Amino acid sequence: MVSQEEQTRVVFLTKPLSLESETNADFRAPNILKRVLSLFINVRPGSDLSRFQLSPLFNTPKSHLQCFGESVYCINNDMLGNCNNGETPKDRFTAIVSWSISTLRPVIFGMAPFNPILGETHHVSRGNLNVLLEQISHHPPVTALHATDEKSNIEMIWCQHPNPKFYGTSVEAEVHGKRELKLLNHGETYEMNSPKLVIKFLPVPWVNWVGEHRIRCQETGLEAELYYGSSSYFGLRGNPRSVKGKIFNSSSLELLYEIDGQWDRTVKMKEVSSGKETVIYNAKEAISGLKAPVLTDPKGVWPSESAVVWGLLSQAILNKDWGRAREEKKEVEEKQRELSRQRQSRGETWAPKHFIVNYSEEVGWDCSPIHKRVPPAPISVPIS
Repeated sequence: MVSQEEQTRVVFLTKPLSLESETNADFRAPNILKRVLSLFINVRPGSDLSRFQLSPLFNTPKSHLQCFGESVYCINNDMLGNCNNGETPKDRFTAIVSWSISTLRPVIFGMAPFNPILGETHHVSRGNLNVLLEQISHHPPVTALHATDEKSNIEMIWCQHPNPKFYGTSVEAEVHGKRELKLLNHGETYEMNSPKLVIKFLPVPWVNWVGEHRIRCQETGLEAELYYGSSSYFGLRGNPRSVKGKIFNSSSLELLYEIDGQWDRTVKMKEVSSGKETVIYNAKEAISGLKAPVLTDPKGVWPSESAVVWGLLSQAILNKDWGRAREEKKEVEEKQRELSRQRQSRGETWAPKHFIVNYSEEVGWDCSPIHKRVPPAPISVPIS
């Protein structure tokens, strides 16, 4: 839970993860592979890492909430708006597939965002799209997202629960939870999941998105199956970030399109009936040279905002002031422990401010927004 005490706020915003992130990691500590391997000396294979504590040396200067939000609001063109403009169900569905590929971003080996504190929020606007995230559980870590675009009449409701585990020479993070994208003008809801994140240490260190990604629209009966691969995971030589898949009619099982490419380069779609090929995604155009969000209304920023909660720590990491970074991280963590002790002593149960949360063994975590629309945010993304 985030304290409401008056404090001097530092709103610190950093560049989003983009196509250049891997080669532009100015904040990365030296000898990163050696440092990473030293972390797991006493960790057993199969261990759940959701409570694993990282030194600031291994942190990117931003929260998981910010990374999650960036995949929605940081993009060079309005691929989300284009989903609404398709004349036919097939047009809209293929646009959804293209947009979903754009939500994958390169991850920097050996680096991880901050684990959000309970009640942390991230509120950003891009044009007419307003995005709000809230950390609705700390252990296990669960994030809720609500985004609305009143002009295009689009709504997103996502609930994400990553579950990282250690497997000796790798870490695999399954991303549980349902993602919904609603094109309200067409009465269509698209449900999708996420591939998992795999980090390999040996023999060659790498990090990549791997596994199955499904997209389904019940109203139209259209469905997509995408498979993300890796050169050393699936044996796809020379194609480390491949994506292969198909779009089909779930009722008749008729194959409509085949998809092939690399999600960090270009992805093509071939219409089965005609053999016509089309480039449906160009990573350089979509996620290259992304601009950092800017502060437009300092007084409108909540104390729970990620850029406030982690502002001083992020500054220290970018300045490579590791001593100060450790102090700032410890202060944030100790403050949360004290707030937890206070709630326990008063017999209080924490509840999210922006979402209604449900959990069951059968379904897992689910959430629904309290408010119908997300208001404009005090932080915005520049549009070229």
